[in-house]
Amino acid sequence: MARVRERLRASLDVVVRLVGGFGTALLAVAAVVVLGVVAVLGLLGVGVLLLPAALQALRSVANRERARLGVLDPGPVPRSARAALRDVTVLRELAWLPLHTTLGLAAGFLGLALPAYTVQNLTYPLWYHRLPPSDNRPDLIFWAVTDLPSALGVALTGFGYAALLVVAGPVLVRLQEWPGRQLLAPPAGADLSLRIAELTATRAAALDAHAAELRRIERSLHDGTQNRLVAVNVLLGAVRRAVDRDPAAAHAALDRAQDAAEQALSELRAVARSILPPVLADRGLSGALTGLATSCAVPCEMVVDVPGRCAVSVEATAYFVVAEALSNITKHSGATRAVVEVAGAGDRLRLRITDDGKGGADETGGSGLAGIRRRVEAYDGRFTLDSPSGGPTTMRVELPCGS
Repeated sequence: MARVRERLRASLDVVVRLVGGFGTALLAVAAVVVLGVVAVLGLLGVGVLLLPAALQALRSVANRERARLGVLDPGPVPRSARAALRDVTVLRELAWLPLHTTLGLAAGFLGLALPAYTVQNLTYPLWYHRLPPSDNRPDLIFWAVTDLPSALGVALTGFGYAALLVVAGPVLVRLQEWPGRQLLAPPAGADLSLRIAELTATRAAALDAHAAELRRIERSLHDGTQNRLVAVNVLLGAVRRAVDRDPAAAHAALDRAQDAAEQALSELRAVARSILPPVLADRGLSGALTGLATSCAVPCEMVVDVPGRCAVSVEATAYFVVAEALSNITKHSGATRAVVEVAGAGDRLRLRITDDGKGGADETGGSGLAGIRRRVEAYDGRFTLDSPSGGPTTMRVELPCGS
Protein backbone atom coordinates (compact mmCIF):
# COMPACT_ATOMS: atom_id res chain seq x y z
CA MET A 1 0.00 0.00 0.00
CA ALA A 2 2.84 2.39 0.84
CA ARG A 3 4.43 1.61 -2.51
CA VAL A 4 1.18 2.46 -4.32
CA ARG A 5 0.89 5.76 -2.43
CA GLU A 6 4.48 6.60 -3.33
CA ARG A 7 3.82 5.83 -6.99
CA LEU A 8 0.68 8.01 -7.01
CA ARG A 9 2.56 10.82 -5.31
CA ALA A 10 5.36 10.58 -7.89
CA SER A 11 2.86 10.62 -10.79
CA LEU A 12 1.10 13.65 -9.31
CA ASP A 13 4.47 15.40 -8.97
CA VAL A 14 5.20 14.63 -12.65
CA VAL A 15 1.87 16.17 -13.73
CA VAL A 16 2.44 19.27 -11.58
CA ARG A 17 5.93 19.78 -13.04
CA LEU A 18 4.70 19.31 -16.61
CA VAL A 19 1.83 21.75 -16.08
CA GLY A 20 4.25 24.26 -14.52
CA GLY A 21 6.51 23.94 -17.55
CA PHE A 22 3.49 24.38 -19.82
CA GLY A 23 2.76 27.68 -18.07
CA THR A 24 6.29 29.04 -18.56
CA ALA A 25 6.17 27.80 -22.19
CA LEU A 26 3.07 29.95 -22.77
CA LEU A 27 4.99 32.91 -21.35
CA ALA A 28 7.86 32.00 -23.68
CA VAL A 29 5.45 32.18 -26.63
CA ALA A 30 4.53 35.71 -25.53
CA ALA A 31 8.23 36.59 -25.33
CA VAL A 32 8.74 35.26 -28.88
CA VAL A 33 5.93 37.52 -30.08
CA VAL A 34 7.42 40.54 -28.31
CA LEU A 35 10.89 39.89 -29.73
CA GLY A 36 9.40 39.33 -33.18
CA VAL A 37 7.62 42.70 -33.04
CA VAL A 38 10.83 44.39 -31.90
CA ALA A 39 12.73 42.74 -34.76
CA VAL A 40 10.21 44.03 -37.31
CA LEU A 41 10.35 47.52 -35.78
CA GLY A 42 14.14 47.25 -35.97
CA LEU A 43 13.83 47.34 -39.73
CA LEU A 44 12.17 50.75 -39.30
CA GLY A 45 14.94 51.96 -37.00
CA VAL A 46 12.97 52.15 -33.75
CA GLY A 47 13.35 48.57 -32.59
CA VAL A 48 16.79 49.23 -31.10
CA LEU A 49 15.20 51.54 -28.54
CA LEU A 50 12.77 48.81 -27.48
CA LEU A 51 15.30 45.98 -27.45
CA PRO A 52 16.48 46.38 -23.80
CA ALA A 53 12.87 46.30 -22.57
CA ALA A 54 12.13 43.23 -24.73
CA LEU A 55 15.23 41.46 -23.40
CA GLN A 56 14.18 42.34 -19.84
CA ALA A 57 10.81 40.74 -20.56
CA LEU A 58 12.69 37.66 -21.80
CA ARG A 59 14.74 37.70 -18.58
CA SER A 60 11.52 37.78 -16.53
CA VAL A 61 10.17 34.74 -18.38
CA ALA A 62 13.51 32.92 -18.04
CA ASN A 63 13.59 33.72 -14.32
CA ARG A 64 10.16 32.12 -13.94
CA GLU A 65 11.66 28.95 -15.38
CA ARG A 66 14.77 29.35 -13.22
CA ALA A 67 12.61 29.62 -10.10
CA ARG A 68 10.71 26.49 -11.17
CA LEU A 69 13.95 24.57 -11.68
CA GLY A 70 15.73 25.98 -8.62
CA VAL A 71 18.40 27.75 -10.72
CA LEU A 72 20.20 30.91 -9.60
CA ASP A 73 18.77 34.26 -10.83
CA PRO A 74 21.54 36.10 -12.77
CA GLY A 75 20.19 39.59 -12.04
CA PRO A 76 19.05 42.40 -14.37
CA VAL A 77 19.81 42.70 -18.07
CA PRO A 78 22.45 45.28 -19.15
CA ARG A 79 20.73 48.57 -19.98
CA SER A 80 22.25 49.25 -23.39
CA ALA A 81 21.24 47.14 -26.40
CA ARG A 82 24.87 46.57 -27.44
CA ALA A 83 25.95 45.40 -23.97
CA ALA A 84 22.85 43.19 -23.67
CA LEU A 85 23.53 41.43 -26.98
CA ARG A 86 27.12 40.78 -25.86
CA ASP A 87 26.01 39.34 -22.53
CA VAL A 88 26.52 35.57 -22.43
CA THR A 89 23.47 35.03 -20.24
CA VAL A 90 21.22 36.94 -22.66
CA LEU A 91 22.54 34.92 -25.61
CA ARG A 92 21.87 31.67 -23.74
CA GLU A 93 18.33 32.86 -22.96
CA LEU A 94 17.76 33.63 -26.63
CA ALA A 95 18.89 30.09 -27.48
CA TRP A 96 16.64 28.67 -24.73
CA LEU A 97 13.53 30.52 -25.88
CA PRO A 98 12.64 28.55 -29.06
CA LEU A 99 13.55 25.22 -27.44
CA HIS A 100 11.28 25.79 -24.46
CA THR A 101 8.54 27.18 -26.65
CA THR A 102 8.40 23.91 -28.59
CA LEU A 103 9.47 21.23 -26.12
CA GLY A 104 7.81 22.93 -23.17
CA LEU A 105 4.47 23.28 -24.93
CA ALA A 106 4.52 19.73 -26.33
CA ALA A 107 5.51 18.05 -23.06
CA GLY A 108 3.12 20.23 -21.06
CA PHE A 109 0.25 19.44 -23.42
CA LEU A 110 0.87 15.72 -22.96
CA GLY A 111 1.08 16.30 -19.20
CA LEU A 112 -2.42 17.76 -19.34
CA ALA A 113 -3.84 15.32 -21.90
CA LEU A 114 -2.70 12.01 -20.38
CA PRO A 115 -4.42 12.42 -16.97
CA ALA A 116 -7.48 13.93 -18.67
CA TYR A 117 -7.79 10.95 -21.05
CA THR A 118 -7.14 8.59 -18.14
CA VAL A 119 -10.04 9.96 -16.08
CA GLN A 120 -12.34 10.27 -19.11
CA ASN A 121 -11.85 6.73 -20.39
CA LEU A 122 -11.83 5.04 -16.97
CA THR A 123 -15.19 6.61 -16.13
CA TYR A 124 -16.64 6.29 -19.64
CA PRO A 125 -18.86 3.23 -18.86
CA LEU A 126 -20.67 5.34 -16.26
CA TRP A 127 -21.91 8.04 -18.64
CA TYR A 128 -21.49 6.90 -22.26
CA HIS A 129 -25.25 6.21 -22.60
CA ARG A 130 -26.01 9.90 -21.98
CA LEU A 131 -24.20 10.93 -25.16
CA PRO A 132 -25.97 11.28 -28.50
CA PRO A 133 -25.29 8.38 -30.91
CA SER A 134 -23.35 10.67 -33.23
CA ASP A 135 -20.91 11.68 -30.45
CA ASN A 136 -20.49 8.51 -28.39
CA ARG A 137 -16.91 7.68 -29.28
CA PRO A 138 -13.98 9.33 -27.43
CA ASP A 139 -10.87 10.56 -29.20
CA LEU A 140 -8.44 7.87 -30.37
CA ILE A 141 -11.09 5.12 -30.02
CA PHE A 142 -11.57 3.29 -33.32
CA TRP A 143 -14.65 1.19 -32.58
CA ALA A 144 -18.27 2.11 -32.16
CA VAL A 145 -19.42 2.36 -28.54
CA THR A 146 -22.97 1.03 -28.51
CA ASP A 147 -23.19 -1.13 -25.40
CA LEU A 148 -21.53 -1.80 -22.05
CA PRO A 149 -18.85 -4.26 -23.30
CA SER A 150 -17.61 -1.75 -25.88
CA ALA A 151 -17.65 0.98 -23.20
CA LEU A 152 -15.60 -1.29 -20.91
CA GLY A 153 -13.11 -1.57 -23.76
CA VAL A 154 -12.76 2.21 -23.61
CA ALA A 155 -12.15 1.93 -19.84
CA LEU A 156 -9.28 -0.48 -20.52
CA THR A 157 -7.59 2.18 -22.64
CA GLY A 158 -7.80 4.43 -19.56
CA PHE A 159 -5.51 2.01 -17.75
CA GLY A 160 -3.21 2.22 -20.75
CA TYR A 161 -3.09 6.01 -20.51
CA ALA A 162 -2.38 5.74 -16.78
CA ALA A 163 0.48 3.30 -17.43
CA LEU A 164 1.84 5.59 -20.14
CA LEU A 165 1.77 8.52 -17.71
CA VAL A 166 3.68 6.52 -15.09
CA VAL A 167 6.30 5.29 -17.57
CA ALA A 168 6.65 8.26 -19.93
CA GLY A 169 5.93 11.06 -17.45
CA PRO A 170 9.46 11.27 -15.98
CA VAL A 171 10.91 11.21 -19.51
CA LEU A 172 8.65 14.11 -20.51
CA VAL A 173 9.71 16.05 -17.42
CA ARG A 174 13.40 15.60 -18.25
CA LEU A 175 12.76 16.58 -21.88
CA GLN A 176 10.81 19.67 -20.86
CA GLU A 177 13.36 20.81 -18.28
CA TRP A 178 16.49 19.98 -20.30
CA PRO A 179 16.78 23.34 -22.16
CA GLY A 180 16.43 25.29 -18.92
CA ARG A 181 18.95 23.22 -17.02
CA GLN A 182 21.45 23.42 -19.87
CA LEU A 183 21.04 27.05 -20.96
CA LEU A 184 19.67 28.93 -17.95
CA ALA A 185 22.23 27.63 -15.45
CA PRO A 186 24.53 30.34 -14.02
CA PRO A 187 28.08 30.84 -15.29
CA ALA A 188 30.85 28.60 -14.06
CA GLY A 189 31.80 29.49 -10.50
CA ALA A 190 28.47 31.10 -9.59
CA ASP A 191 27.17 27.91 -7.96
CA LEU A 192 30.42 27.59 -6.04
CA SER A 193 30.19 31.18 -4.83
CA LEU A 194 26.59 30.64 -3.79
CA ARG A 195 27.56 27.45 -2.00
CA ILE A 196 30.37 29.22 -0.14
CA ALA A 197 27.99 31.97 0.94
CA GLU A 198 25.43 29.38 2.03
CA LEU A 199 28.02 27.42 4.02
CA THR A 200 29.26 30.63 5.64
CA ALA A 201 25.72 31.45 6.73
CA THR A 202 24.98 27.93 8.00
CA ARG A 203 28.31 27.85 9.86
CA ALA A 204 27.39 31.10 11.61
CA ALA A 205 23.95 29.63 12.38
CA ALA A 206 25.58 26.49 13.75
CA LEU A 207 27.84 28.52 16.02
CA ASP A 208 24.87 30.60 17.21
CA ALA A 209 22.84 27.43 17.86
CA HIS A 210 25.77 25.90 19.74
CA ALA A 211 26.21 29.03 21.84
CA ALA A 212 22.48 29.16 22.57
CA GLU A 213 22.53 25.50 23.60
CA LEU A 214 25.47 26.10 25.94
CA ARG A 215 23.62 29.07 27.49
CA ARG A 216 20.52 26.92 27.96
CA ILE A 217 22.51 24.16 29.67
CA GLU A 218 24.35 26.70 31.84
CA ARG A 219 21.03 28.30 32.90
CA SER A 220 19.54 24.90 33.68
CA LEU A 221 22.51 23.91 35.82
CA HIS A 222 22.87 27.31 37.50
CA ASP A 223 19.23 28.05 38.21
CA GLY A 224 18.16 24.52 39.05
CA THR A 225 20.76 21.91 39.94
CA GLN A 226 23.27 24.28 41.52
CA ASN A 227 20.62 25.79 43.80
CA ARG A 228 19.51 22.29 44.85
CA LEU A 229 23.08 21.29 45.69
CA VAL A 230 23.61 24.51 47.68
CA ALA A 231 20.46 23.67 49.62
CA VAL A 232 21.80 20.16 50.28
CA ASN A 233 25.07 21.61 51.58
CA VAL A 234 23.26 24.05 53.87
CA LEU A 235 20.98 21.32 55.21
CA LEU A 236 23.93 18.97 55.86
CA GLY A 237 25.62 21.78 57.82
CA ALA A 238 22.45 22.21 59.88
CA VAL A 239 22.34 18.44 60.49
CA ARG A 240 25.93 18.39 61.75
CA ARG A 241 25.20 21.21 64.21
CA ALA A 242 21.91 19.67 65.42
CA VAL A 243 22.81 15.98 65.56
CA ASP A 244 23.94 16.08 69.19
CA ARG A 245 21.60 18.61 70.74
CA ASP A 246 18.40 18.00 68.69
CA PRO A 247 18.34 14.59 66.93
CA ALA A 248 14.70 15.05 65.80
CA ALA A 249 15.56 18.30 64.00
CA ALA A 250 18.61 16.59 62.50
CA HIS A 251 16.44 13.80 61.06
CA ALA A 252 14.03 16.34 59.57
CA ALA A 253 16.92 18.25 57.99
CA LEU A 254 18.29 14.97 56.58
CA ASP A 255 14.92 14.24 54.99
CA ARG A 256 14.91 17.69 53.37
CA ALA A 257 18.50 17.22 52.21
CA GLN A 258 17.61 13.86 50.65
CA ASP A 259 14.62 15.42 48.83
CA ALA A 260 16.82 18.24 47.52
CA ALA A 261 19.48 15.75 46.38
CA GLU A 262 16.84 13.68 44.55
CA GLN A 263 15.48 16.80 42.84
CA ALA A 264 19.01 17.83 41.80
CA LEU A 265 19.58 14.35 40.37
CA SER A 266 16.29 14.52 38.47
CA GLU A 267 17.21 17.90 37.00
CA LEU A 268 20.64 16.60 35.99
CA ARG A 269 18.95 13.71 34.18
CA ALA A 270 16.63 16.17 32.42
CA VAL A 271 19.58 18.27 31.26
CA ALA A 272 21.39 15.16 30.03
CA ARG A 273 18.28 13.99 28.15
CA SER A 274 17.94 17.40 26.47
CA ILE A 275 21.50 17.10 25.13
CA LEU A 276 21.02 13.63 23.60
CA PRO A 277 17.81 11.77 24.48
CA PRO A 278 18.74 8.23 25.62
CA VAL A 279 15.49 6.95 24.12
CA LEU A 280 17.14 7.32 20.70
CA ALA A 281 19.81 4.82 21.65
CA ASP A 282 17.34 2.52 23.40
CA ARG A 283 14.46 2.49 20.89
CA GLY A 284 15.82 4.08 17.71
CA LEU A 285 14.34 7.05 15.87
CA SER A 286 11.02 5.33 15.12
CA GLY A 287 10.42 4.31 18.72
CA ALA A 288 11.51 7.68 20.09
CA LEU A 289 9.19 9.61 17.76
CA THR A 290 6.32 7.23 18.47
CA GLY A 291 6.80 8.00 22.15
CA LEU A 292 6.53 11.72 21.41
CA ALA A 293 3.31 11.17 19.46
CA THR A 294 1.83 9.07 22.25
CA SER A 295 2.54 11.69 24.89
CA CYS A 296 1.30 14.62 22.76
CA ALA A 297 -1.84 16.29 24.08
CA VAL A 298 -3.17 16.66 20.51
CA PRO A 299 -4.08 13.36 18.79
CA CYS A 300 -1.07 12.65 16.60
CA GLU A 301 -0.57 10.10 13.82
CA MET A 302 3.06 9.03 13.37
CA VAL A 303 4.27 7.45 10.10
CA VAL A 304 7.96 6.51 10.12
CA ASP A 305 9.59 4.78 7.15
CA VAL A 306 13.33 4.92 7.74
CA PRO A 307 14.99 1.66 6.68
CA GLY A 308 18.32 2.22 8.44
CA ARG A 309 19.96 4.39 11.07
CA CYS A 310 21.20 7.91 10.44
CA ALA A 311 24.03 9.68 12.20
CA VAL A 312 23.32 10.15 15.90
CA SER A 313 23.43 13.94 15.59
CA VAL A 314 20.94 13.86 12.70
CA GLU A 315 18.54 11.63 14.62
CA ALA A 316 18.84 13.95 17.62
CA THR A 317 18.02 16.92 15.38
CA ALA A 318 15.00 15.11 13.92
CA TYR A 319 13.83 14.27 17.47
CA PHE A 320 14.26 17.90 18.54
CA VAL A 321 12.35 19.18 15.49
CA VAL A 322 9.38 16.85 16.09
CA ALA A 323 9.34 17.51 19.83
CA GLU A 324 9.41 21.30 19.34
CA ALA A 325 6.81 21.15 16.56
CA LEU A 326 4.40 19.06 18.63
CA SER A 327 4.93 21.40 21.56
CA ASN A 328 4.04 24.37 19.34
CA ILE A 329 0.96 22.56 18.02
CA THR A 330 -0.22 21.86 21.57
CA LYS A 331 0.40 25.40 22.84
CA HIS A 332 -0.46 27.67 19.93
CA SER A 333 -2.34 26.01 17.04
CA GLY A 334 -5.71 25.04 18.49
CA ALA A 335 -5.49 21.91 16.34
CA THR A 336 -7.55 18.76 16.85
CA ARG A 337 -5.22 16.49 14.88
CA ALA A 338 -1.57 16.33 13.83
CA VAL A 339 0.31 14.07 11.43
CA VAL A 340 4.06 13.45 11.46
CA GLU A 341 5.61 11.69 8.47
CA VAL A 342 9.28 10.71 8.52
CA ALA A 343 10.87 8.98 5.54
CA GLY A 344 14.37 8.06 4.45
CA ALA A 345 14.99 8.75 0.76
CA GLY A 346 18.50 7.92 -0.39
CA ASP A 347 20.91 9.99 1.66
CA ARG A 348 18.20 12.36 2.94
CA LEU A 349 15.87 12.21 5.92
CA ARG A 350 12.58 14.01 5.24
CA LEU A 351 10.09 15.14 7.89
CA ARG A 352 6.60 16.50 7.21
CA ILE A 353 4.53 17.76 10.15
CA THR A 354 0.98 18.99 9.57
CA ASP A 355 -1.87 20.10 11.79
CA ASP A 356 -5.43 21.29 11.20
CA GLY A 357 -5.11 24.32 13.47
CA LYS A 358 -5.69 28.01 12.91
CA GLY A 359 -2.43 28.58 11.03
CA GLY A 360 -0.61 31.90 10.96
CA ALA A 361 2.60 30.48 12.49
CA ASP A 362 5.38 33.09 12.47
CA GLU A 363 9.08 32.42 12.95
CA THR A 364 9.54 35.84 14.54
CA GLY A 365 6.81 35.28 17.12
CA GLY A 366 8.97 33.49 19.67
CA SER A 367 7.35 30.08 19.08
CA GLY A 368 10.65 28.21 18.67
CA LEU A 369 10.43 28.02 14.86
CA ALA A 370 13.54 30.16 14.44
CA GLY A 371 15.42 27.72 16.68
CA ILE A 372 14.23 24.82 14.54
CA ARG A 373 15.47 26.58 11.40
CA ARG A 374 18.87 27.33 12.94
CA ARG A 375 19.35 23.76 14.09
CA VAL A 376 18.28 22.30 10.72
CA GLU A 377 20.43 24.66 8.67
CA ALA A 378 23.38 23.98 10.94
CA TYR A 379 23.32 20.41 9.55
CA ASP A 380 23.08 21.71 5.96
CA GLY A 381 19.39 20.84 5.92
CA ARG A 382 16.32 22.59 4.56
CA PHE A 383 13.39 24.01 6.49
CA THR A 384 10.15 25.30 4.94
CA LEU A 385 6.95 26.41 6.65
CA ASP A 386 3.54 26.88 5.05
CA SER A 387 1.02 28.29 7.51
CA PRO A 388 -1.70 30.44 5.92
CA SER A 389 -4.18 32.16 8.21
CA GLY A 390 -6.95 29.69 8.95
CA GLY A 391 -4.65 26.71 8.47
CA PRO A 392 -3.57 24.10 7.89
CA THR A 393 0.10 24.39 8.88
CA THR A 394 2.72 22.24 7.15
CA MET A 395 6.36 22.09 8.19
CA ARG A 396 8.87 20.33 5.96
CA VAL A 397 12.41 19.49 7.05
CA GLU A 398 15.10 17.73 5.03
CA LEU A 399 18.32 16.55 6.66
CA PRO A 400 21.39 14.83 5.18
CA CYS A 401 21.35 11.30 6.57
CA GLY A 402 25.05 10.63 6.83
CA SER A 403 26.52 7.80 8.83
